[in-house]
Amino acid sequence: MKYSYEAGEKSTVKIKITLTEKEWTAAQQAAYEKTKAKYRVNGFRKGHVPKNVIDRVYGKEVFYEDAINEAFGKYYYDVLDKETETIYPVDSPVLGIDKIDDKGITMTATVAVKPEVKIGAYKGIKIEKVEYNVNDDDVTTEVNRLLEQHATQEKVEGRAAKNGDITVIDYSGAIDGVKFDGGTAENQNLTLGSGQFIPGFEDGVVGMNVGETKDINVRFPDEYGAKELAGKDAVFTVTLREIKEKKLPELTDEFVKEKTGDETVEAYKAAIRERLEKANAQRAKSETEDKIIKAITETSEVEIPDALIERQIDNIVQNVRYQLMYSGMDIDGYLKYTGKTMEEFRAGYKAQAEQNVKSQLVIDKILTDEKIDATEEEVEAKIAERAAAAKKTVEEYSKGMNEKQRDYIRNDVIIDKLFKFLTENNEIA
Repeated sequence: MKYSYEAGEKSTVKIKITLTEKEWTAAQQAAYEKTKAKYRVNGFRKGHVPKNVIDRVYGKEVFYEDAINEAFGKYYYDVLDKETETIYPVDSPVLGIDKIDDKGITMTATVAVKPEVKIGAYKGIKIEKVEYNVNDDDVTTEVNRLLEQHATQEKVEGRAAKNGDITVIDYSGAIDGVKFDGGTAENQNLTLGSGQFIPGFEDGVVGMNVGETKDINVRFPDEYGAKELAGKDAVFTVTLREIKEKKLPELTDEFVKEKTGDETVEAYKAAIRERLEKANAQRAKSETEDKIIKAITETSEVEIPDALIERQIDNIVQNVRYQLMYSGMDIDGYLKYTGKTMEEFRAGYKAQAEQNVKSQLVIDKILTDEKIDATEEEVEAKIAERAAAAKKTVEEYSKGMNEKQRDYIRNDVIIDKLFKFLTENNEIA
């Protein structure tokens, strides 16, 4: 077998493989051994027809396709094994046949490879540090969230509905006197002022009294999800069944201790502040690191093969599928709701996918150039750190840990070392 290779367009490599007559004959013989059972010739038992007979009856090219697959599957990977330092495929190859006859075969595989990165400056860059401070309003918001979680509802009598009330209503909507799908409901809970319904609806309920029925005129927004309703005027006949008022519990030491375990209100607020400060510090750190990578990526050059972009889009779409699933919707329903085809949906993520791939390639280039890696001691230290956070011994935490999980932790160590290196070698202020 002889082979050669050359760079193609957009981070591809063309590998030309030429087989001798002996090698090509062996590939056809292997194809014959695998497929001979499917050929029938009078006078021979099935699976026992000699190859030369099959060649004569069906044509000598009958085994070519299977022989090509046999030969390519063997010799293509032989080439990759020999050229591990120069050819790094990132997708399946596309095979073309240049020449084929009894004397041999020449085939060319075009494959997308990991592209070369012309790295921009990654030392001495000035980066504006991201900071998020915690103020009293942030703490108050968290306290109010706890109170809201334990709020009760009390029935209201003797007054009209107002913003903030929880109402129970029946409604029936119509456009030009004709009811439409999804426009009718009974005993529907609606918090006035929440923006849950289309503009004008909740304002129309404000001022109504229990037992009152009223027509509310509204207009569906032009960008409304259901295209058949978008921009249409509608009339909702609404009956107010009940008014309820939210009652928040009193913030006391006793309440806080029961619900959170903190001894006092002040201790609870201090714990909130500490938690928020840690979360903000992590958020600021992540965003600062993102800014560093973005700055380096913007000055770097790389020709990204389409295969890597498409694979990244696949990952993004899969994540969207999971998010929709948790919301009780599937991708087909979402596409129908938005009026998009899958091709249009994927195209909307192309720029993001390209940026993601470029950033990862830049990171890989820095790791290679600076020889940043993780030692076994560092991996073990990270495992011990995670075990402590989980309040387990290292033995307990490591029990059942497979190689994939260990590789994930190893990658975390490497990324931590990368950003430590970048932080130390750039001006962040």
